[in-house]
Amino acid sequence: MIRKLVGLVVLVLVATALLSFSSCGRDQELVGISIQPGTETFGDTNTPVGADAGLSVQLRALGSYIHPPVTKDITSQVTWVSNDTQMLTVDSSGVLTVTGISCGSSLISATVKTGKSAGGISSSGAIVTGYMTGSVVCPNGNGGGSGNPALTLTFTGTGSGTVSSTPGGLSCNSPNFCATQRFTSGSSITLTAAPNSPSTFGGWSGCDSGITNPCTVTLNGNRNVTVMFN
Repeated sequence: MIRKLVGLVVLVLVATALLSFSSCGRDQELVGISIQPGTETFGDTNTPVGADAGLSVQLRALGSYIHPPVTKDITSQVTWVSNDTQMLTVDSSGVLTVTGISCGSSLISATVKTGKSAGGISSSGAIVTGYMTGSVVCPNGNGGGSGNPALTLTFTGTGSGTVSSTPGGLSCNSPNFCATQRFTSGSSITLTAAPNSPSTFGGWSGCDSGITNPCTVTLNGNRNVTVMFN
C-alpha cells in the first residue's frame, strides 16, 4: 500500500515538473498593440492650418501579452509611422506633430516585428501593429492653411542645388524640406532647378511637364514634387 502511495506521489511530482517546464518554455508573446489616445484632433475651422504647425501630443503604445496575460507600455519599442507626413509627423518616441502644410486625417501606426519572443521561443505572427487616427481641421472646409493649396518640394539624390519659382514664392536649398501656400488655386507655377557645382540635375517627378527642367505644375489642389541632384 505504501509502495503504491509513494508511486502516486512520484507521478504527481513528475507531472507537476513537466507542466512547470512547459510553462517556462512559453515566453511572453505579444498579441496586440493599442495606441492612446485612439484619436486626436488639432485646430478648428477658424484657424488657418499654417497656424497649427507645431501642435503636438505624446502617443503611447500599449502591448498586450500572453503567457501570462499582461499589458505593458512599449512606446519606445515600436516603429511609429504616419501615412501622411505632409499633414502629421510622428517621431521615434511617439510625439505626433502638425506640419501646418495640409489638413484632413492621417492614420498613425505602431509596429513591432516579432517572429520569436525575447527568450528565442517561436511565436505566432511576424508583425503586430496598432493604429490611431490624427486629424487636422480644415479652416471653413478649405484644404489650405491660408485658403490656398500647398505646393511641397522634396530633394533626392547625392548632389545639391537650389529651386526657385516663377512667379516668386518658393525658393529652396537642398536638402531642406520646402513648402508654400502662397499661390492661389489654379495658378500655373514654373519651378527651375539649379545644381551646385559639381552636382548635376537628375530629373523631376510629380510635374505636369514630366522629368525635364524646368518643372511646371497647375495648382488645382495640393501638389508634391521631387527634384533630384546627383
